[in-house]
Amino acid sequence: MDYNEGLDKAIGQLHDEGRYRTFIDIERRKGFFPHATWRHPDGTERPVTVWCGNDYLGMGQHPEVLSAMHEAIDAAGAGSGGTRNISGTTVYHNRLEAELADLHQKEAALVFTSAYIANDATLSTLPKLFPGLIIYSDELNHASMIEGVRRNGGAKRIFRHNDVAHLRELLQADDPAAPKLIAFESVYSMDGDFGPIKEICDLADEFNALTYIDEVHAVGMYGPRGAGVAERDGLMHRIDIINGTLAKAYGVMGGYIAASAKMCDAIRSYAPGFIFTTSLAPAIAAGAAASVRVLKTEQVLRDQHQTQAKILKTRLKGLGLPIIDHGSHIVPVIVGDPVHTKLLSDMLLEQHGIYVQPINFPTVPRGTERLRFTPSPVHGPKEIDALVKAMDSLWSHCALNRADLSA
Repeated sequence: MDYNEGLDKAIGQLHDEGRYRTFIDIERRKGFFPHATWRHPDGTERPVTVWCGNDYLGMGQHPEVLSAMHEAIDAAGAGSGGTRNISGTTVYHNRLEAELADLHQKEAALVFTSAYIANDATLSTLPKLFPGLIIYSDELNHASMIEGVRRNGGAKRIFRHNDVAHLRELLQADDPAAPKLIAFESVYSMDGDFGPIKEICDLADEFNALTYIDEVHAVGMYGPRGAGVAERDGLMHRIDIINGTLAKAYGVMGGYIAASAKMCDAIRSYAPGFIFTTSLAPAIAAGAAASVRVLKTEQVLRDQHQTQAKILKTRLKGLGLPIIDHGSHIVPVIVGDPVHTKLLSDMLLEQHGIYVQPINFPTVPRGTERLRFTPSPVHGPKEIDALVKAMDSLWSHCALNRADLSA
């Protein structure tokens, strides 16, 4: 076996299909978001504007967040020193979980090193707690949810995206006595559409199922205190397990679930992804707690975020570009070809100093390759103007089809 040949073949296939991912060396500078410095492969440093970051509200540079992190470093040092079970639970972790439980109005919360791990660990552990559990999963759920459901060894049913009627059919076909859980998202990050939370909760009540919602692309940004779409819609009390991230709107790192005290205790006690992982550094936990606390009262920032997203979508629609608009903050522009998508991304970066990463299969289905822009309150009129002009120029240059404005 020539192992190098195998590696060359695998990587070469990605290049041939235009799906090879390139890491862009970006140096963000506090106080200058969304502007950054790009370390070009030729050795030069060039200014760029980041249009694909997940620090949706710029909290990664917020003074209170940074102050909390500095204080924690000075007080506790760098790392946590162990897993949560063995010396790695500190006052900073406890404070963060208390903030998160309060945010979602749940009895408890459990912090993981990422939202991916939180989803994977929780969904793969639930069948251990409820033997015979059937999980009903939306077909467009995040990879972390899919992996957790796949690994748990229990029964699963996949319902068509946001298709409540199909979900009902699946629930009706199974044993009424079997334990059940419905897993879905509040905001689906590739198209920016919303999950039918109320309708799913109604079905869960009817069929005695637990509800599990991923609010990763909503926490901090929706609801009167930033608890997500379920809070915005007055439905948070109907969700049994809420998953969220600390690495997007909160601008730090980590993930979590919020649920009943018994549910969090059981996941804490049985999930290998929690038990055997070194806990977050105290400084990260402190910064995340500060960010959650600040955003509970920052409605102005949330409003600014939505306004910038609406402005960008309106401007891009005005050019006739094929954007998807479901009313969320996510702005996908469909290119439909991996090579063209990569070409547009490269030209935006090289010629206009605009950084947006191409999104290709398997993240999205083939034929729906796209550029996904994530506007924020720190993307002002100057940055939006530059992006719109660049997209107008390059779309014509690449001879891509525009949407029919009369449609």
